[in-house]
Amino acid sequence: MRKSILFYIFFTAKLLTAQPGAVSEHLKVDQFGYLPDMQKICVINNPQAGFDFIAGDLYTPGATLQLRNATTNALVFSGPATSWHGGATYDQSGDKAWWFDFSSVTTNGSYYVYDPTNNKHSYYFDIKPDVYSDVMKQAMRMFYYQRSGFAKTAPYAGVWSDGASHLHTQQDLDCRLVTNPIASTSRNLRGGWFDAGDYNKYVNFAYEPIHDILFAYIERPGVWADNYNIPESGNGVPDVLDEVKWELDWLRRMQESNGSVLMKVSVTDFTAASPPSADVGFRRYGPAQASSTRCAASMYAMGALAFQQSGIPSLQPYADTLKTAAINAWNWLVANPGFSAYNNAGFQSANPEISNYQQTSAQIGAAVILYALTSQATYKTYVETNYTQIQPMQWTFWYPWESIIQDLLLYYSSLPGVTTSVKNAIRNSFISAMAGNSHLLPAYTNTSCAYRAFMNDGDNTWGSNRPRGHTGLIFYNYVQYHLAADTVPYRNAATGYINFLHGVNPISRVMLTNMYTTGAEKCANEMYHSWFADGTNYDNALTSLYGPAPAYQTGGFNPNYQPDPSYGGTIVPPQNQPSLKSYKDWNTSWPEDSWEITETSISNQGSYIKLLSKFIPQLNSCNHTVTNGGDQGPGTLRDVLACVNAGDTIRLQLAAGDSIKLTSTQINFTKNITILNMQAGNAKIYCGYGGVGINISAGVTLNLHDLSFRGIGSNLLWNTGTLNLHNVIIHKSGLSMQPLVNMSQARVYGSVNVVN
Repeated sequence: MRKSILFYIFFTAKLLTAQPGAVSEHLKVDQFGYLPDMQKICVINNPQAGFDFIAGDLYTPGATLQLRNATTNALVFSGPATSWHGGATYDQSGDKAWWFDFSSVTTNGSYYVYDPTNNKHSYYFDIKPDVYSDVMKQAMRMFYYQRSGFAKTAPYAGVWSDGASHLHTQQDLDCRLVTNPIASTSRNLRGGWFDAGDYNKYVNFAYEPIHDILFAYIERPGVWADNYNIPESGNGVPDVLDEVKWELDWLRRMQESNGSVLMKVSVTDFTAASPPSADVGFRRYGPAQASSTRCAASMYAMGALAFQQSGIPSLQPYADTLKTAAINAWNWLVANPGFSAYNNAGFQSANPEISNYQQTSAQIGAAVILYALTSQATYKTYVETNYTQIQPMQWTFWYPWESIIQDLLLYYSSLPGVTTSVKNAIRNSFISAMAGNSHLLPAYTNTSCAYRAFMNDGDNTWGSNRPRGHTGLIFYNYVQYHLAADTVPYRNAATGYINFLHGVNPISRVMLTNMYTTGAEKCANEMYHSWFADGTNYDNALTSLYGPAPAYQTGGFNPNYQPDPSYGGTIVPPQNQPSLKSYKDWNTSWPEDSWEITETSISNQGSYIKLLSKFIPQLNSCNHTVTNGGDQGPGTLRDVLACVNAGDTIRLQLAAGDSIKLTSTQINFTKNITILNMQAGNAKIYCGYGGVGINISAGVTLNLHDLSFRGIGSNLLWNTGTLNLHNVIIHKSGLSMQPLVNMSQARVYGSVNVVN
């Protein structure tokens, strides 16, 4: 019945007339759809190996395929099915393949690909600018469902409602040291996210998703809405920041008074219950370690940077709190520079310890963000003394397993004040790797993957969807940092990884759970998760009462999968398959050990969300970023101010050494605005107009962050409204009167210095 209802909803929503033929999974499309300007390629497969070949599920497309309107069946476009590599078999999937390119179609609408020779058609999909916006909303809501110690109530959680978990006896409110669980070791360690399919919480395992999600926000702040239907929605803060704050609050509770950071919160064995609120096992914490302190220092700093750059006044004290936490962790590391080798004593659950090299990487990353926050030479010196220890720099080999430090180094290369030779070394290493590493640009230009999302076969392993997303992001960094005159090939390459995760893969499965009401027609119905476990009401999206919550990204293809030896047999699939068919849609626990294929994790989710964010439209078409220091013209402060709405944030992204020069007339602020410098240090604004440079009208609130004012005339700033200053420098030299005249309310956050 559930399947019939879902089909009916989808059918009536999208279709008005019957389509010719039947659906064929051999015609593989992104089941959500495509942006109008996105490369759009349907991949057609004919199995030569694997479970589908054994079943005789073979297919040869006609020479010409069609794109049709799903509402009217009208022919929109036709073109050739081009054989991949002249009829070769792709070794990672065991398929011959064809490509049908319909990128020229850019009109909004619902479509399907039709093969008139075989009378078969693809799943349906949309073309529209916001085609992934609802997908992003659901993907971010995964973290809401992963919240520990938080009641999920019906208005937000739907049928996945549950009471606040892990607040029972000797759980997170009274969490005790695992090696000495007496009352005097008790800590309040509530909150945070479940790491994966269990309910444990690990500091080191939060490192990747926190960086991925906050970089996603920092790099594209204008795409994040405040309407994801979580309890904080509508509070004026993008829901992505509300959600990350839940994890950061827990990470702050994990910090000791001396700056060090506890390792984990977990049951001591593998017990769990469904739903989470029914889980009553005692939970313990692991002691502070150098590795968790290094990872936390970087996460605190990233949080401070993102919350500061939001420009939202209510978030600035929290940004300062996180910065202090990061500095305290850093100072502890300075006093305790050794590496930890945590032995997980007292726990059977995962040991989150990382290698000495990974600890070094995390500390370099922390120094990058602390330099961005403070401009202090201490952090710059640490980065520039140690960055050559990073393996991608040593090997000129950039790859998905070091995605976070690679992102951090590229970000460092964009900051003002960085030594030019260091900036060039980082960027040249990346440019050389992109051109020379066989899994990067050569894989795209040589069409090395029949499914347009190449990874080295060895990267298809436990949790392979995570490096697949990160590989797409390596390509997109070329767009992010403008490293080529023509960035279209790199964007096209990145889209292939999104399309792969949305169904353009050998098994035609969207790698997200239960997305039928969001547009998918074949998605992950099951995943390994203690809440949505085998045999519960949450077991299967099609056959159980509720199915799992939507948009959890499962682990992915894993040719290394093996059941526990006690199982005494093989499970086909995922065993005995080409790499990209080594998947099974199931969630059975020991001894089948489905967690090696379908278990979710916050790291998998973070990788996907960051990649998807690159293809979400801006909420407001107005440009909010000042890139031109001139007085007038595109990209100037006057130009941006003319189109932004009240309550918006204007971000200053000036070239190194550039400043804003206001020389023609006074600037009048007549609507509530935040101006935020996106670079390290204070952005310079020069008021060269003979009179008052900047006027804040009555009833208007102006928030200024990390700016430096100087000029000529009478006054730099004249305030009759509300002026909030955060880390601002005001120069008196050259003025005939006071630099700041306050006729109403002015508040100081951080530091404000008036100097000559």
